[in-house]
This record gives sequence, structure tokens and C-alpha cells, in this order.
Amino acid sequence: MKLKLSKPICFFDLEATGTQITKDRIVQIAIVKIHPDGKEESYNKLVNPTIPIPKEISEIHGITDADVKNEPTFSELAQDIIAFIGHGDLAGYNSNKYDIPLLAEEFLRCEIEFDVSNRAFVDVQNIFHKMEQRTLAAAYKFYCGQSMENAHDALYDTQVTLSVFKAQLEKYETLGSDVESLADFSRAGDHKLLDLAGRLAIDDKGNSIYNFGKHKGKSLKQVMKEEPGYYGWMLDADFPLYTKQCLKREMEKIKAENQLGKEKEMEDKLSQLKNKFGSK
Repeated sequence: MKLKLSKPICFFDLEATGTQITKDRIVQIAIVKIHPDGKEESYNKLVNPTIPIPKEISEIHGITDADVKNEPTFSELAQDIIAFIGHGDLAGYNSNKYDIPLLAEEFLRCEIEFDVSNRAFVDVQNIFHKMEQRTLAAAYKFYCGQSMENAHDALYDTQVTLSVFKAQLEKYETLGSDVESLADFSRAGDHKLLDLAGRLAIDDKGNSIYNFGKHKGKSLKQVMKEEPGYYGWMLDADFPLYTKQCLKREMEKIKAENQLGKEKEMEDKLSQLKNKFGSK
């Protein structure tokens, strides 16, 4: 392996109850420690997170509450993990954004200081993203084996894009062939967008939600109750006109629903009064 080491490096991966660093807990930790002389050691443990593992998360990594019920907690394993890592550097895939912060968070919950000041962090995902270009020219070369010769001419770029798309359909048999499934697969975020800029979206329950900022993930209806001025701020701020148009349309729907609810409530009260006095 083309790797020069002055001290051990620990490649590691975590499985957890979710992706929120501050709330979720580790359910498995695996470490491969490489020494300067090339020797490798492995550490692999299931961990009782002390909180339930959501069903949808278990379906991803295959670890259930039953699997970790009788396993040690992180606090019981913490000193062993510290000893195994030693003074080694850390490496992983997306580890800078997820695994390392989550590991440090778990140590802090145990009131153990995990010193990172003298450690190097190698994130394999970042290397991948920086080394492999994400340009149309790179995609054309990768999928079609061709080099772009007239880049930035709109028609030529469009023809190249179509060629890349056709090659993708041929290369990936599981991709699907209908436009709806392709659109869903190629969507960047988790939710279907309401506006073109991605500021508004539809959640899994069909609710219109904010898809950015401090209210990200909250329904428009909820934010209207919690912070009524937020709607007006968006209309006055520098957002695309189409976003504002979509926001107005959704708010009109919410206001209409609220009005219908009030009318229904009034009808129910009148009906109750009629029944009460009509029976006498």
C-alpha cells in the first residue's frame, strides 16, 4: 500500500440510531488500525445505545433493538476504544462531517475528553469528490468515452447531456425508465419541491414545509402559529418571485382551511344548541 506512516492510522465507521450528532447514539463501531510497519488490527463491537433504534434506521444497517439489547453501552466500552485508537490518526468515509463528531459526542456524554488536537483526519469521501470532476465534460468522458470539443455552446452541451443520459440508462439497469421515477431518483433532497429554488417542499405526509433555515422541516401551518411574521419576512426578502408565488398560494390554502374549520366549528355549536333547546 502506497502509504507512509509515522504513527498508526485508524480507519473506522459507525452505525447509529440516526444521523443527528447531538441526539443519536452509536450501535456499532468498527476500526481497522494500520501501524507504520504495515501490521493491521481490527476492533468491532455492537453497542447498546440505551435508546430505541427507529425501524427505518434498522432497515438500513440491519441492527435492531434485539441485536443490541444485551450488548455493552458506549460508556462501558469507552476506555477500550480510547486504548485501541491510542495516539493514532483517524480516517473514514464522510468521517469529518459525521463519524468523528459523533464519536467525540459520545465520549463527552461519558465525561471523557477525546483529544483531537494532535490527530490528522483523512476523509475518503472528500478525496473522491475532489479528485473526480463533476463537470459535464467528465461525465461525457466517463459514460461515453468521448471528449467535449465545443463546450459551452448551448446546443452542443444539450446534445452531450442527452448522450450521457442515454448511456446512464444503458449502464444502470436498476435506474428505471419512466420519467417520474427518474425525476425522483435524481432529486437532490429528501422531499418533493414546491418551488424551483428548493425553499419550499412537501413532506411524506403531504404537508407543505419550509426547506431551509431555522424552520427547515416545519410545516407552513405550524410556523404560521409559532412565528406569524416569518411569512411576511419571506415576501419582503430577496427570494425568487416563483418562490413567493408558491408561498402565497400555499398560505391561501391554509387560510381557507382555517376558515372552513371555523365555520364547521360554528355549525357544530349551533347544532348542539338546537338539540339542547329543541328537546325541551
